[in-house]
This record gives sequence, C-alpha cells and structure tokens, in this order.
Amino acid sequence: MTLRHFLADDDLTAEEQYSVLELAAELKADPMARRPFEDRSIAVVFDKASTRTRVSFEVGITELGGHPMIIDGSSSQMGRGESIADTARVLGRHVAAIVWRTSGQERIEEMAAYAGVPVVNALTDEYHPCQILADLQTIREHKGGTRGLTFTYFGDAANNMGNSYALGMALAGMHVRLAGPEGFLPDPEIIARAERIASSTGGSITVTTDARAAAEGSDVMVTDTWVSMGMSGEGRETVFRPYQINADLMTLADKDAIVMHCLPAYRGKEITAEVLDGPQSVIWDEAENRRHAQKAVLTLLAEASAPAGGPRGAGRVGSR
Repeated sequence: MTLRHFLADDDLTAEEQYSVLELAAELKADPMARRPFEDRSIAVVFDKASTRTRVSFEVGITELGGHPMIIDGSSSQMGRGESIADTARVLGRHVAAIVWRTSGQERIEEMAAYAGVPVVNALTDEYHPCQILADLQTIREHKGGTRGLTFTYFGDAANNMGNSYALGMALAGMHVRLAGPEGFLPDPEIIARAERIASSTGGSITVTTDARAAAEGSDVMVTDTWVSMGMSGEGRETVFRPYQINADLMTLADKDAIVMHCLPAYRGKEITAEVLDGPQSVIWDEAENRRHAQKAVLTLLAEASAPAGGPRGAGRVGSR
C-alpha cells in the first residue's frame, strides 16, 4: 500500500473519483456503513474561518468511528511560527489523518511531505477539492450522472473554485465552461491540465468572458461569492455584475438546469434571491453532501494508505 493524500482534484483518477462518489451515495443512505477510523483521531486544522467545512468534517469523522480533533491554527504553536514540517511530524505521531484549511497550496504539500498519514485539503487558495466532490454527488442525484453534461461556472474563474471546477468536472467527463471577466480567468497551466484530463474522459474545457454564451444550454449553473476570505471587495462588484446568475441568465440554460453555490451566498450580488431560493436550486443538498463526499474520500485514503506504524514520510504528495 502507498500513502495517499487528497491535495488537489486530480490526485484522484477518474475511476477513483467515480468510486468515491459511489461510496458517498452509500454513506448518505447508511451513514454508519463504514467505520475505518474506529477509536482513532483525525486532526482538523483551521487557519481560516469555516462553517460548512467544520460541521461536515466534525460530524462525518464521528460517523466514521473517529474522533475529530479541531485545532485553531492561529492559536496553536503554528501561529507562533513553528514550522509546518515539525507540526506535521508531531501530528502524524498521534492521529490517523490530517485535514487542513489553510492559505497557500505549498503549505499543505509540505504538511503531506512530512506527516506520514493521509492529508486532505479542506481548502487552499488554489484548490477546494472536497467541495467539488460534494457538487458532483449533488449533480449525480439530480441529473442521474455527470458524463456529457454541460457545467458552467460564473464569476472569478481564477480562484480556487475555478481551478477545482476545471479539474474535477473534467475528471467526471463534463463539458466545463468557465465564464469570468478579463483578469479573472484561469491560469493556462490549470487549463492545460484540465484539457489533458478531458481528452481522456470525453469532456471539454471552454474559457470565455461572455456570460450569456456560456449559459446557453447549460445543465448546471454555478457561482461563488465575488469577495472571498481575505479579499478586498473594492471594485469587484462592478467587475462581476455581468456574471450574476439571475432569472434572465437562467432563461438561456437548459429548462431542466440545476443551480448550485458553495456558500456563503450573498443574495442580490453573485446570485439573486429568486434563483437561489427557487425550484431549480439544489444548494442545500449540495451543502449536506460535503459530509458524505468527505467521508468517502477519507475512507478511500484510509484503505489505500500504509497502516499506522509503517514508514513515515515515505509517501508521495498527490498523483500529478
């Protein structure tokens, strides 16, 4: 067995992603069906504020038989400058896995390099892979599958959601459209990775500044807050206003299209109340599915990784 981490969406193969989603559905139907962390602890570390991530991991780990050890990164020794490597070595001697919500991707990659236990990305500035698994589970529930569907994201396509949507939805065989203003489009390296994935899964990647063209015939309409944590909101509302999901934009989508939002949502900004609270919204199912999808990926990592007591620090970081 090889130590496995989940640091970015494409750390899973398309086949593994499918298996995780199958297991997530099983765990939603029977929350106690798997107990891979019976009587073991998982460290859940937060450098950034959280509602859904904390609740979903805390409850989910308990349902997996484990004890969630919630750590506020800012008030731990990490906040006083202890190195990530030293923190990783210590945590890895006590817990069965580490979940971390932090800033730069290089931080969680360093944690994974030294922890000796599986590490899960609960959000970084570059990726939000657990959210994408929850979104895919929600799409499967409401559309019967993912392959061949058109998935369209509106807003800041250069942020972590844009990156993860490009990679994760390509893995699921979807036609991914990313619509945002100039200056807020994905890094070409992300698009190149997503296109390589899409070429093997039957999906495709489109990047555009034309929100109305992007919405045309879409099966899934998605947006995110215009001002993420740590950002200044100055000027962003004006820039992103043409990418608001509203009733007019919805008329261009497929008549059976669903609407998603990773939350927190700001009615009247990135999405109107009429749409968010309307019949095509599946946002609350999406929020619940964080728990089931995260339980599934933790189970996969537990089953795939070396048992406790095996070689520490010998595993790879991701699969890219």
